[in-house]
Amino acid sequence: MDNKYNYFINSNKVYMIIIAVLILMLILYGHINIGITATFLYVFLIIYNIKNTRSRKNRWKEFIEDFSSKLDVATRSTLVKLPFPLVIIKMTGDVLWYNQNFSLILKGKDILGQNIKNIAGDFNIKQAANGRENIFRYIKIEDKHYDIYANIVETSEDSKDKIMILYFYDVTNSYNIMSSIDANKNTIMLIEVDNFDDVIKTMEEDDKPLIIAEIERTINIYAQSLNSMVRKYESNKYVFCVQNKYIEQEMEKKFEILDAVREINMGNKLSVTLSIGVGRGGESPQENEKYAVSAKELALGRGGDQAVVKTQDKLLFYGGRTKEVEKRTKVKARVIAQALVDIIRDSSNVFIMGHINPDIDCLGSSAGLHSVITQLNKKCFIILDNSNESIKLILNKIKEEEEYGNAFVHSRDCEDNVNENSLLIIVDVYSKGYVQNMDLVKKFNRMAIIDHHRKPPDFIENSLLNYIEPYASSTSELITEMLPYMVEKPKVKTIEAEALLAGICVDTKNFYFKTGVRTFEAASFLRRLGADTINVKKFFSDDLDTYLKRAEIIKSAKIYNNIAIAICPEEIGTILLIAQAADELLNITGIQASFVFVKIKDEIFISGRSLGDINVQIILEALGGGGHMTMAGAKLEAVTIDEALEKLKTVIKKYVEEDEN
Repeated sequence: MDNKYNYFINSNKVYMIIIAVLILMLILYGHINIGITATFLYVFLIIYNIKNTRSRKNRWKEFIEDFSSKLDVATRSTLVKLPFPLVIIKMTGDVLWYNQNFSLILKGKDILGQNIKNIAGDFNIKQAANGRENIFRYIKIEDKHYDIYANIVETSEDSKDKIMILYFYDVTNSYNIMSSIDANKNTIMLIEVDNFDDVIKTMEEDDKPLIIAEIERTINIYAQSLNSMVRKYESNKYVFCVQNKYIEQEMEKKFEILDAVREINMGNKLSVTLSIGVGRGGESPQENEKYAVSAKELALGRGGDQAVVKTQDKLLFYGGRTKEVEKRTKVKARVIAQALVDIIRDSSNVFIMGHINPDIDCLGSSAGLHSVITQLNKKCFIILDNSNESIKLILNKIKEEEEYGNAFVHSRDCEDNVNENSLLIIVDVYSKGYVQNMDLVKKFNRMAIIDHHRKPPDFIENSLLNYIEPYASSTSELITEMLPYMVEKPKVKTIEAEALLAGICVDTKNFYFKTGVRTFEAASFLRRLGADTINVKKFFSDDLDTYLKRAEIIKSAKIYNNIAIAICPEEIGTILLIAQAADELLNITGIQASFVFVKIKDEIFISGRSLGDINVQIILEALGGGGHMTMAGAKLEAVTIDEALEKLKTVIKKYVEEDEN
């Protein structure tokens, strides 16, 4: 400690001597007035430094005396003479004392009284204080890395007064070696031209070889830039073996290959898009390949034109900002329908489950499936734990039908009827966090999933059949396409057809959004089955009170980067109301997207809508939500409305900055 103060005092002496010489030179060269003024300032500085130095010494003396009274002589001697850096801090992180070796790390900079977080930003004082961690690896200080060992010491008999001793071990060399090893590890990357067939079909016969060659050339040049091994194993699929350091560079550049391939123009009417899956961090190349396959499937399930990087416990997404391209072929719908029929026939009974706070699309697709399953002579139940205003009218009308007398059941009443041959069909949801009852899902050995949302990170696994089509307008559209392939002449009741048509209407906003050729074909088929568009319109009618509440939300909207953000008053808020308000805000000129907040109990719900230029799905996915490019939602817990608003603004700012780059 004396050495530290000697260093401080000696440094000050040097400065004071330099200043004295300068003042003397001023006087010698005739600048008498300036010299006298400087002399007064010099005397003031001397007095200030003397007082400051005495104050510091007194503080150190008081601490050492207090500290000495609580520790024996041997302990004090050990602390002072330790050959490695050591710091004593309060439980709050404020520095009380440090030895000469730690002072050398900071090149003599005084940190007495400062918080340790100012010096070692990655050190977690809370975990150290509560005893959850006592070793902190590779903490960067200045230009080196240290392992920090934390030890809590009681300084009084009643155990209330505590301090923390931190020991610092220089591990810079081992850190650099480990970083080098990690940077040179091999990573597996799988690339698929996800719309290869569709692009080729749009071209003249003579131009097809040209675009195939251009795609392959672009991918090979990309492989060379990564110093990668690349092999083409199908007409539109490639496997890369590339070092980790190049993958990290690509992650920083947001996988620019996605943009490069999309810009290929050889007379093609559709842009070429890629789905990329990267597996890294595994114990072996085989494990990385497994991660890469899973990542690529996730990229494809989310609509393609994106890269997904997967490690053992983490997923990162890049791209995915373009609209999904509608696929014209119905072959997949027929194959899925026939496979689902086989699974239903092999089942003892069938249960249908949707998502939390079910909407008309969820209810309509459930009713459509119930119709065809009963025609296959299988007992079918629709699991519905709670209703809401959005489905109240149509649900009551469905329940009037004799076949639905005992069809709707609560999840708690299902367990007695579930056996090893029971089948669960999950509709309009693919996320573990949004399915109606995940505990019940785990009780089923046989499961099928039908959904039109992009594949989420927490997707439900181990299903016998997945029919996930992000390009589709709604799950009701998918079910409608499957009906004629599941039974030869589907006997769909009028209310069931209207429920399916209403499901399509609600997710397309009356055929404005995500509406393709197949959407109109499905609507036409339902119209032939007896669906009345006037009745469907009645399902969406509002009373005056609801209309006024919606207007009040819209009135509170503020514009942020051409995005409308509104907060619903807690006393009138419902999830349906904020969704309707978000839709209405898009009718305002200049608004490209809208987000509406509401607090219900201890949860914050966000409804997002877009005209297509802004991808609300990517924005809300950053907050733990999901959905589509033009329609998405999220739920936040343990935050206030103001905190949620700031989180959203931060994500929007990041999205806009990435879009500009």
